[in-house]
Amino acid sequence: MMLVNQAAEKYAEKFSEPQSELLLKVFSETEATHPKAHMASGKVQGIFLEMLCAMLQPKKVLEIGTFTGYSALCMAAALPPDAELHTIEIRETDAQIAQQYFNESVEKHKINLHVGDAKSIIAGMNHQWDMVFIDADKAGYIDYYELTLPRLRQGGFIIADNVLFHGQVLDSEIKGKNAKAIHAFNEHVKNDSRVQQVLLTVRDGLMLIKKR
Repeated sequence: MMLVNQAAEKYAEKFSEPQSELLLKVFSETEATHPKAHMASGKVQGIFLEMLCAMLQPKKVLEIGTFTGYSALCMAAALPPDAELHTIEIRETDAQIAQQYFNESVEKHKINLHVGDAKSIIAGMNHQWDMVFIDADKAGYIDYYELTLPRLRQGGFIIADNVLFHGQVLDSEIKGKNAKAIHAFNEHVKNDSRVQQVLLTVRDGLMLIKKR
C-alpha cells in the first residue's frame, strides 16, 4: 500500500532543501546498485532529520541501522562541532560502503561506525544519549527502545522509522512478521508513561518519542 501520494512526495522534494553533492551521490549510487535500496532514508526524511539535529543540537547521537550512510550524513551535517554520532550496522558490506562515504564528508570526525550486533554493542556503551534514531530490524525495535531509553537524558528524543510499515499496520488483521513487530512497538510506546510521543505520516512513518 502506498500511503503517501507520489505526486505529493515529489512536490515535497521540490520545495525542500537541495541535497548536497555527497548525499545525492550516496542516494543515487545506492538506488542504482543496492538490491535493498528502498531501505535508504529519502530526501525529505533526511532533511527532516538534519533539521531535528539543528533544533535540538544533540552532543551524543546513536543511530541503530546505518545501511549505506545517508541518514547518518544528514544528521552529522547539523550537529555541533564537538558532537559524536555513533552508528551501528550489522552487515559488513553495507558498513564498508557507508564508511567510504563518511570518509568523503567534512563531518567525518563526528561519525563513529560500529559493525556488529546492535544489542551487544549498545550494552557495551557508557554514553548518555541526547538523541537516538532506530532504523534497523523491526523485530528488535522494542529491545532497542528498552536498551536506550534508560541511557537517554531527560528531554532527549528517540526517533523510530518505518512505524507505518508500508501501510501493513493499518490492515484489520496484521499478518506479516515485521508489521506485527512494528504494531507491537507502537503499542508499547503508546502505553509507556515515561515518554511523550507523536506518530508522523512522513514517508513510511516516523515516531518522535520524548523522554519525560
